[in-house]
Amino acid sequence: MKKYIKYLILVVLIIATGGCKKSLDLQNKSAYTYDTYFTSDAAINQAVIASYATLLHSGLWAREWYYIFDLLGYDAKNAQPLQGDLLALAQYNFAPNQPQLESMWSSLYRLIMRSNVVINRAQAWAPANATEQANQKQYIAEAKFLRAYAYFNLVNLYGRVPLRKAYIPLPTPEEINLPRAAVADIWAFIEQDLKDAQTDLPISYAAANFGRTTRGAAVALLGKSYLYEKKWGEAVTELSKLTQAPYNYALAPVYNNLFDDPNQNNSASNPETIFQVMNQAWTDWGIGNQYAPFGGQETWGGKASHSARAQEYGFNDWNNVFITTTAVKAFTYTNPQTNGVYVDPRAAYTFYGDAASGGQTQYCQQCSTGPVAFPYATAGYKYLKYEYYNKVASYGGPQSGINGQVIRYADVLLMLAEAYIQQGNTGSQPLALINQVRSRPSVNAPLYISLGSQSQAMAILMRERQLELTGEQSRYFDLIRWGIARQTINSQRQVEDGTQPFLEKNVLLPIPLSEKNANPNVGKDINNDWN
Repeated sequence: MKKYIKYLILVVLIIATGGCKKSLDLQNKSAYTYDTYFTSDAAINQAVIASYATLLHSGLWAREWYYIFDLLGYDAKNAQPLQGDLLALAQYNFAPNQPQLESMWSSLYRLIMRSNVVINRAQAWAPANATEQANQKQYIAEAKFLRAYAYFNLVNLYGRVPLRKAYIPLPTPEEINLPRAAVADIWAFIEQDLKDAQTDLPISYAAANFGRTTRGAAVALLGKSYLYEKKWGEAVTELSKLTQAPYNYALAPVYNNLFDDPNQNNSASNPETIFQVMNQAWTDWGIGNQYAPFGGQETWGGKASHSARAQEYGFNDWNNVFITTTAVKAFTYTNPQTNGVYVDPRAAYTFYGDAASGGQTQYCQQCSTGPVAFPYATAGYKYLKYEYYNKVASYGGPQSGINGQVIRYADVLLMLAEAYIQQGNTGSQPLALINQVRSRPSVNAPLYISLGSQSQAMAILMRERQLELTGEQSRYFDLIRWGIARQTINSQRQVEDGTQPFLEKNVLLPIPLSEKNANPNVGKDINNDWN
């Protein structure tokens, strides 16, 4: 027995010390590796598309994004079916382990990681011809835009966050556990990425590549970044580029064409989109799972690039949220020319309501049965944006193909007007920009003759952004950057439901508990278990 034990020990020692000359590690020569797969135009393009796909992951545009920011910005409030984690968002009663916020954080960093992979592998690739050389530059530029977009959201929502500048295949513990970077350093990184991206992005694409980042998108996001940083002059310079050649953006003639699936990718009916998250109705794929927006985008098999918003917000379907009464009332204000009561025409494109509110009062206009009266008395004010009740009476599942508008031209015009006003310029330039948005053919709202003082001009601008962008996840970001989120939301909530839920700490979201537990350098830098 002792001899047998000695033999076993000898064998173990030989294996442990590498005494056996012939390696037992067998390599699958047909398997791809990080170094061998991304060596062609097609493979790197796949990596770019996989980066875009992250926008439709949990926490982002397939589902959680609209809930998070419509509820936090008080563009939406919970209806009776809304429960649990989403109800906690609506009530500002959430903690660092809030699932939707943790999903958003994870997906934003997933977008950064995939973009870093694209940049790393595209830079290592040796293109075979001039076409591939141009594609190489474009792929890197697209990845830099997407990375900047992720950091833009992270720095605005959380302040200091880890700044992961590159993909490292075998990182050290120090490279994994990065500390939180200074806000100024994150903004500088965003700016440089967007400047780099502009150089190599095309002005436009053929139809097969709609949805990919254009040079205009990089200009718009850089201008928006300058605005959020309060670099007013730089914002004017950057955003002004989009109002002149070589760009040909214009306001969509019909406001609702921006949120109606047949018109989204048609440049004639919708020349306004600068960057959007592309969707396709689940029924159009014919494969995959219609519940993919609930977390199965890359795990449940089949193709899926649709949104659950129509079904979840829909008054005749899951009916999870109302548009807030506060948002509805904003559409009724003093006529700038007659000083009488005025109901803004954009109300009818934004929500279902009654005649007094200006909301749409009918649905199913294209159904075989003909128009049906909206049941206002029992339904309350409900969202019309991102819905397609003009075509069907109910949806039958979370399968909407309506694209998500990330940046559009009206937003750019209003940001440009704001940058002028913030510098004390309330004259013809910001006046013309605001009036341009109001005079869209399907809106034709009365034009302002004057914007008045700087404070009056900002009040007009703030309301115009609220009306134009209601339900587009912009309100929360605007209120936070203007420094009026707490007072605005609490005063509105006090009137509607008797609560004042917004606390001082809510100007930043909590660093997710999962990040705190995984990264000791972040964990030790969090105050009061929040941020």
